[in-house]
Amino acid sequence: MTGANAYQLAQVNIGRLKAPLDSPQLKAFVDNLDPVNADADSADGFVWRLEGESGDATDIAVFGDEWLIINMSVWRDTNALTAYMYQGRHREMLARRREFFKRVQEAMVALWWVPAGHRPTVAEAESRLLHLRTNGPTPYAFTLRTPFPAQGAEQFTAPAIPDDLGCPA
Repeated sequence: MTGANAYQLAQVNIGRLKAPLDSPQLKAFVDNLDPVNADADSADGFVWRLEGESGDATDIAVFGDEWLIINMSVWRDTNALTAYMYQGRHREMLARRREFFKRVQEAMVALWWVPAGHRPTVAEAESRLLHLRTNGPTPYAFTLRTPFPAQGAEQFTAPAIPDDLGCPA
């Protein structure tokens, strides 16, 4: 593969839960996880998503914080991700996110380009989020509002990030 086709778009988003996953407050969110994930799995441009033993990623730790949950996936490009995000069940759940997740100030979503076939790790995702929080959008970690092209993605390396920039409790 050459050019942009040699890369795929990785995305991570994390959320700080308002209540335990098994609480009545989060029932609608939990009940929609499998259908929303199935929609993603069959969406045009979907490549991969992070899954734990439960079939979703709710049992995978992020930043060592039990109140944070992670969603991470790989897509063909930003257009494919955006088309999925703003339609159907995902759009409905996105509109209800304040029912399930606390509002936070720091960046909770990051995008970056990966070589086609690469499956990002949680540690990679944490590094990208911390970089975005420290430096704003760059080719190493960016947002849908400030995207960067895939060309040259492998040449960019992140500067050191202070150890104390995790998610505050």
